[in-house]
Amino acid sequence: MGDPTRLAIVRRLATGPARVTDLATAVGLAQSTVSRHLGCLRECGLVDSEPAGRASVFRLTQPALTEVLAAAEAVLQATGNLVALCPTYGADPAAGQPQ
Repeated sequence: MGDPTRLAIVRRLATGPARVTDLATAVGLAQSTVSRHLGCLRECGLVDSEPAGRASVFRLTQPALTEVLAAAEAVLQATGNLVALCPTYGADPAAGQPQ
């Protein structure tokens, strides 16, 4: 889930099942790239697919993942950039630069 593309795919699938072409459009990447990421998510047990004509329809296999995403969004909305701006960990006080 640390990869931005896989996170974007999961976020899109949280709204409902989708074909690779739908996902490629949603994340703005080539179908081959999206397919590779879907393969990774499938190996992890986070998505599954079923045939739909000549295409496959992908869906999340773990409904709780939607709740995890919603909780993460709530935390980020509540804290904003506070973690990145933390004076102890976010920047080198002597140099004024991120550590």
